[in-house]
Amino acid sequence: MSQRIKTLVHHGLVFAVQEDQGGIRSSRITLENDGIYMHCLQDQLPPPHAHTLQVSEVLGARDPSSTMVHLDLAWGGSTRGRVHIRLSPNTPAARQFVLLCTGQTGVSYRNTKLLRVGNKGRPGECVWGGDYEGKGGAGGAGIIDIRGGQYRESGRAGAVWWRYGDAARAAQFGIITRDWEGVGRFPTVFGEVVSGLEVVRAAANHSDITQVTVVDCGIVLNQ
Repeated sequence: MSQRIKTLVHHGLVFAVQEDQGGIRSSRITLENDGIYMHCLQDQLPPPHAHTLQVSEVLGARDPSSTMVHLDLAWGGSTRGRVHIRLSPNTPAARQFVLLCTGQTGVSYRNTKLLRVGNKGRPGECVWGGDYEGKGGAGGAGIIDIRGGQYRESGRAGAVWWRYGDAARAAQFGIITRDWEGVGRFPTVFGEVVSGLEVVRAAANHSDITQVTVVDCGIVLNQ
């Protein structure tokens, strides 16, 4: 990225664009705390004065399953924090997660609600989300085939895993918030929270988890 582009990013004047059958969609590219973020694509044109880059140009030849994504969580009328997740390479679920964080296929996690808390207050506590179809947990169909790949098992807080064996909900994901080491394991882990786990734990303690919204999502370009 040239110095000129970095300057424009610093001032919020760079957008990634993608044109498909639905028209032109755009996403903000921002510089925050030394991280360069591509936010989720939205059905809107970039501002007329913005510098635009193609999404394919922004993402380049990177392995989409080996990157860092972010989810911004909000409840009670305000954004409570950002969750950074490092995805595991060679996992189709990680590639799907990137697509749903960027909105490249037309659907995304943006504006989705968290669904439930499993094992609340106990070892193995886990927060569920990912129903981009808005069916209250009955939806969130996989957008690619995520079977196969080099998944692992984990019971450690921060592990991110997907619902195995249910194609109608294969885009749903869980984030472990309390260790379950030595007692149980969650299968099909494809990522790890590297920062913001305290935000997920606070969401798990909220009086109604379904009031927690993913208000923004995207990827970190320089990680």
